[in-house]
Amino acid sequence: METTDFIDTLAHDGQLLADAAEKAGADAPVPTCPEWRVRDLLVHTGRVHRWATHYVANAVQERVTPPEGPQPPDEALAEWMRDGCRTLVSTLRAAPADLSCWTFLPAPSPLHFWARRQAHETAVHRADAESALGAGITPSAPAFAVDGIDELLMGMVARRPEALRTDTPRMLRIRATGEATGAWTIRLSDTQPQVERTADAQESTTATPDCEIQGPAPDLYLALWNRRPLDDLTITGDTALAQLWRERFTI
Repeated sequence: METTDFIDTLAHDGQLLADAAEKAGADAPVPTCPEWRVRDLLVHTGRVHRWATHYVANAVQERVTPPEGPQPPDEALAEWMRDGCRTLVSTLRAAPADLSCWTFLPAPSPLHFWARRQAHETAVHRADAESALGAGITPSAPAFAVDGIDELLMGMVARRPEALRTDTPRMLRIRATGEATGAWTIRLSDTQPQVERTADAQESTTATPDCEIQGPAPDLYLALWNRRPLDDLTITGDTALAQLWRERFTI
């Protein structure tokens, strides 16, 4: 996906998030994040958007703590979050292609990284807001969902190497089906997991996994981010590996 595609998705999902949160009410529980109320969701997302804007707008080269700042009253939270999202979107659109700033995952460029990361951050939290409203979760576009699975598996897993460990070597495969597809192989052991994206041509030569989790990309995306049950997907082989993901890799 292009950087502009991520920015457009960020703008769209940011609006959906704020709308759903506003309708649900600041004190509504968030079923997908049981420890949160909607106000917590709005405060978190608003602060993350402002944090990302700071990097891009000021070409910040080192990691900084997300801003705390004063928390708006409940009735102003949704608009405060909208304002932060709009500012982030306009900052990303105005940023130079050769922007240099701090990032924390591999990417073609810092600008691409921040557009992509914030698009997925916002899409997942938009699902949280919609779960609080109880009117159903809007599915992401299949290609965007596949990209989000790829970011999670190829990037986020390496940032938490202690989360997925097994006493003996095991292999878990993740497969996105439907309009947009992809397959990833995760080799688990008592050391850091090794993840690779598997091309269709390689599948016949790749060892049979101990467990495979597959489903349409938008459903798989939410399930791997623990925003819907893994039971909604097709799981074959040793289901204990699917449960390992559910219990230990929560974000």
